[in-house]
Amino acid sequence: MDIKFLESLPGGVYFVSGIDTNVGKSYATGILARELAAAGRSVITQKLVQTGCIGSSEDIELHRRIMGVAPTREDMDMTTAPEIFTYPCSPHLATVIDGREIDFARIDAATAVLSERYDIVLLEGAGGLMVPLTDDMLTIDFVERHRYPVLLVTSGRLGSINHTLLSLEALERRGMDVTALLYNAYPSLEDKTIEEDTRRYLESHTSIPVMDIPLLEGIE
Repeated sequence: MDIKFLESLPGGVYFVSGIDTNVGKSYATGILARELAAAGRSVITQKLVQTGCIGSSEDIELHRRIMGVAPTREDMDMTTAPEIFTYPCSPHLATVIDGREIDFARIDAATAVLSERYDIVLLEGAGGLMVPLTDDMLTIDFVERHRYPVLLVTSGRLGSINHTLLSLEALERRGMDVTALLYNAYPSLEDKTIEEDTRRYLESHTSIPVMDIPLLEGIE
């Protein structure tokens, strides 16, 4: 990754979203956190809402494996994953299945604690920007309310140009800041022709910096 980008990234909370489900958002978040730490930055990751888990966040666990660090004290006391639901689905449905609502005040309090202890907080969402958190709130509504700058994870798989441009247009319509496109090499794709052209097209047709997320072997 671009070392100058990592060193110059202002401190604060960044919301990591994806153009779609299974675009490798958790992987990209972990890689970015690892590279920021290697560049001397104080960084932690947080999960907005985790679904499909019991007791701990599998996405936070993946972040730590990629970063090569043990679970932090904030992982152990659930500060990095304050809202966990059991069913692997959109948060609005997971809340119905588990019979409780998302405690947004708890999430905000956790983010505030992390912001006091770390220079950079990478707050990873669930799925894409239009994923509903409740019947009345989309993920993009939450991000807009907090005015978090966005790191948007994209990839070279077929359809990524469409999904990326739609996501950027939605953010632009709300006047929101996009810090960078994180171009994800994970999962590895077989069609390198599409992958390479998608990278070229996004860089030439948007004004957003494109940061490459490398493929790290041995990470599942």
